[in-house]
Amino acid sequence: MNESNVTIMTHPLIQHKISMLRDSRTGTNEFRKLIEEIATLMGYEALRDLPLEDVEVTTPIETCMTPMIAGKKLAIVPILRAGLGMVNGILALVPSAKVGHIGLYRDHDTHEPHEYYCKLPDPIELRTIVTLDPMLATGGSAVAAVDFIKQHGGRKIKFMCIIAAPEGLARLQNAHPDVQIYVGHLDRELNADAYICPGLGDAGDRIFGTK
Repeated sequence: MNESNVTIMTHPLIQHKISMLRDSRTGTNEFRKLIEEIATLMGYEALRDLPLEDVEVTTPIETCMTPMIAGKKLAIVPILRAGLGMVNGILALVPSAKVGHIGLYRDHDTHEPHEYYCKLPDPIELRTIVTLDPMLATGGSAVAAVDFIKQHGGRKIKFMCIIAAPEGLARLQNAHPDVQIYVGHLDRELNADAYICPGLGDAGDRIFGTK
């Protein structure tokens, strides 16, 4: 398995906050805040290769050339619905980013994803795209989401998840070796119901307070 396109986060703040997410006693409000905070910390790392260009700025002392982010704006594309919980964490870093959405639901018998919504910023092919989903379990939804983005013309794609199972990570890598993948923590395995172990339960339910 090619590891060059995968970054596993090791920062103590990220690991500490993920441990708090795992705790079944963590309530909806705190869980939602933690998801945002982790997304911001991970985004800082994931966006370190954004292109820069020098622009002219007048300081209180003199005029100088100084770097600013170049090109078309960043596109943030959460996978509905749990991915929505990570959006504000990235927008805290890049408030000018455009936000698209991909809606997928998982067949409870086959665990395979089906698309029901896809709306992406235009022109998508000129943007760096960060796809968000807190959980990378079987990898089916992640692979399908990247498929849809590529079909719409997206080229420079990153995928960010907070928790990943080895099975899902391998599937996404194999299907899309050109996508940079950022993982908050790589967990042990999937269980028979395709839940990540030890995981943190259903991220969507815990973000939105539903069961």
